[in-house]
Amino acid sequence: MALNNKHNNKSKEHKEHKVRNFRLALIDDQTHEQFLTLHFSRASFLVAIVSVVVIFSAAIFAIVAYTPVRVFIPGYPDEGSKRAAIQNAIKVDSLENEIYKWELYSENLRRTVEGREPLKIDSIINARKAEVVPTDATALQKQDSLLRQQVKQEEQFEISSRAKRALPIEGMHFFTPVKGVISQGYDPDFHPYIDITAPSGSVVKAVLDGTVISAQWNEETGNSIQIQHSGDIVSIYRHNEKLLKKTGDKVTAGTPIALLGNTGTTTTGPHLHFELWHNGQSIDPTSYISF
Repeated sequence: MALNNKHNNKSKEHKEHKVRNFRLALIDDQTHEQFLTLHFSRASFLVAIVSVVVIFSAAIFAIVAYTPVRVFIPGYPDEGSKRAAIQNAIKVDSLENEIYKWELYSENLRRTVEGREPLKIDSIINARKAEVVPTDATALQKQDSLLRQQVKQEEQFEISSRAKRALPIEGMHFFTPVKGVISQGYDPDFHPYIDITAPSGSVVKAVLDGTVISAQWNEETGNSIQIQHSGDIVSIYRHNEKLLKKTGDKVTAGTPIALLGNTGTTTTGPHLHFELWHNGQSIDPTSYISF
């Protein structure tokens, strides 16, 4: 009797641990014909669900990553945006290189004029890296005071060290002082200026931004005016009928500064005697200005 009870208990435990199977069937409601029957267990059902989710996720990733559909996602850059960003980065790099070249050219031009040895591009780069800004408050105040004093002295006629970093004269845009006919051209030895014939009373204008350093009467040249420009450039206008600016006035390119006339003993008719000087030497105005 005890053996039978033990056998029955084992049979019950075996039935309880037996894997339960399920069946999913598609049946016609009218004919009761089965079209599809699926047999599965709980484990196989979970595996199937996980597999479907993984395959679906992989399909979505493939569509987004390898098809043009990704451009419709908000915030995702398209090919045009990427191409524009690359081109802009190239342009910025090119502009930075051009700035470095201009800095080197300007510095070497100044050194050449002063009779010093030109710099190399490596020297400028190393100098930029070696720049140290003082953090001591006393040093900063001292530098600020010296700078203020220097600027105050130099800005009287707007001649400061900033002019050293100006573009070379070939890169400047000159305003035409007066429209007329050149009656006598430039000769570096006998006539280091030009004469421009125009109607009396024509408006004479400044060729560049600058400061009037002289505006006075001279017996030979009549009413004359001189303007100091950046880049060590000076322009001179003589034989004017009337001066419209005085010494110390700041002018911009195209500003009326005088009225053309026939004043002075060395003139034979209404015209503008125009001189252009650079680094202390006279230059031909027609090489830089259209008359």
